[in-house]
Amino acid sequence: MKVLIVLTIWLGVVFCGSVISERKPEIKKVVGGFSGSCTTSRYWDCCKPTCSWKGNTDTDVGPVKACSADGVTVSDEDTQSGCVGGSSYMCNNQQSIVINSTLAYGFAAAVFKTPPENMCCTCFLVTFQKGEWGDCSGKQMVVQLTNTGGSSSVNGTEDNIEIGMPGGGVGYYTEGCKTQWNAPDQGWGDQYGGVTTEDGCNDLPTQLQSGCKFRWEFLNGCSNPPATFEQVVCPQEIVDISGCKMD
Repeated sequence: MKVLIVLTIWLGVVFCGSVISERKPEIKKVVGGFSGSCTTSRYWDCCKPTCSWKGNTDTDVGPVKACSADGVTVSDEDTQSGCVGGSSYMCNNQQSIVINSTLAYGFAAAVFKTPPENMCCTCFLVTFQKGEWGDCSGKQMVVQLTNTGGSSSVNGTEDNIEIGMPGGGVGYYTEGCKTQWNAPDQGWGDQYGGVTTEDGCNDLPTQLQSGCKFRWEFLNGCSNPPATFEQVVCPQEIVDISGCKMD
C-alpha cells in the first residue's frame, strides 16, 4: 500500500509586480509512486481528452469532463470527439491556474517509456529546469494527466509530459480547434509548438488567451524545458475541475 508524505511548499506571492496569492498548498507525495526525469512540451488540440472515455479510466471517480463547442457545457461521456466528426471538446477551464509566483496547477498529456499502470487522472509535481530555450528553474506545476501523448515524445526514448496550453500547437489533430473555434487549418501559430510570442495569444478566442499567455507570464517564455516529475495526490481544486481522480 502506498504511503503519503505531506510536503509543505513555501512559495513566494509576488507575480508580475503584484500580489496574486498567499496560498502555500500541501503537496502530498505518493511514496513508491512513479517518478523520474522527462522532456516537456505543450499542446492544445481542442480534442475530447482520452481520459474522458470511461473505458480509459481505472477509477470510480471520473472520467474527465469534456465539453460541447462552447467549452463550458459538459457533454455526455459517450459523445464522440470533435476531432473525428463529433461534438465533444476540451473544456475551457482545463487551462493552467497560477497558485502563486512559483506554483501552478494544470492538465497534461503524457507518454512514458514504461508506465506502471493506467495513468489517467494521476497527478504529478513537475519541477522545471533550465533548458536550451529558456530558464524555468524554480517553477513547479501540479498537473493531472487527462490525455495521452505521443507526437511530442522523442521516438519513445524519453518520458514526456505535454502541458495543456492554448496556443501551444494542435499537433497531429488539426480538426478540433478548427471546428470548435474556427481556428486556422494548422491551428494558431505553428502546428507543432503554436504561437511564438505573447502577442500571438491575442489571435486566440478570448476564453483561451489567459491560458496561452501563461507561458510568458508564469513560465518566463520557456519552450519545452526539461523537468523532473513525481507522483502526488491530486489537489481537490484540480479534481473539482476535471471531475476525475485516482482512488
